[in-house]
Amino acid sequence: MAQDGDEDGVLPLLTAGRRLREARLAAGLDIEEIAARTRVSRRHLEAIEEDRYSRLASRTYAVGFSRAYARAVGLDERAIAEAVRVEIDRQEELNPRPARSEHFEPGDPVRVPPSSLAWLAGGAAILLFALLFVFWRSFLSPAASMPDLARDEPKTAAVAGHPAAAPRPTPVAPAGGVRLTAMEDGIWVKVSDSAGEQLFQKEMALNESFTVPAKANGAVLTTARPDVLQVSVGSRVIGPLRPRQEVLRGLSLDPAALLAPPAPPAGATTAPADTSPRETSTVSAR
Repeated sequence: MAQDGDEDGVLPLLTAGRRLREARLAAGLDIEEIAARTRVSRRHLEAIEEDRYSRLASRTYAVGFSRAYARAVGLDERAIAEAVRVEIDRQEELNPRPARSEHFEPGDPVRVPPSSLAWLAGGAAILLFALLFVFWRSFLSPAASMPDLARDEPKTAAVAGHPAAAPRPTPVAPAGGVRLTAMEDGIWVKVSDSAGEQLFQKEMALNESFTVPAKANGAVLTTARPDVLQVSVGSRVIGPLRPRQEVLRGLSLDPAALLAPPAPPAGATTAPADTSPRETSTVSAR
């Protein structure tokens, strides 16, 4: 008696996975070469060859990977895809899998974006981060550590045998507030009060001015271009704060401090007036 599945000596048809495997062996290819051509992992290819489609994420992946496999070995991909669908339907009738919500259906795995695109996007993100970091360090928070630029009254030490120099009179600020004027285009300026509250921050255009509010308490200036920033107190123009480009942080904008004359160099002393008595000749003419 003939066995079930054999009719007149004709062998049963091969499944899609067996046909793909036989085609691969006939072409003299191993599973790693098929994985490189299709960009499908080896474990997925082995599952297809063994008709174990439940190991794949979904029906869509099984059909798409099988079509790519068929192209790689020269088989009719439509026929293979249809055979895979039939086999999946048969297996799901025997062992139904839990329902999944499939919102993404890759029709062909080879259409997945290459890894070079991901590397390019990552490099662009790193470059953008580096540019933002340089901008922040250069303009928003200068890293240079500068000495305190507040114009404190210098203390003059008394020299032995000579009286100490008389203190300089405090200059009287003219009527009007402190005004900052840009002498070039794109001058970054930041003004804050003693509590750290920001009063003004901007890249000033050429001839653009900012007047410190009269009610501002302890206003200080931060800028990297004091050489092209003109300062005026009332109607009196003081001129640029520094002769060359440098970073200033926390410079006092108090009118009296701005109008104060520069302190004498350290160690300089004023020679006292000669008050010793002079001898006078009393020889009378004969």
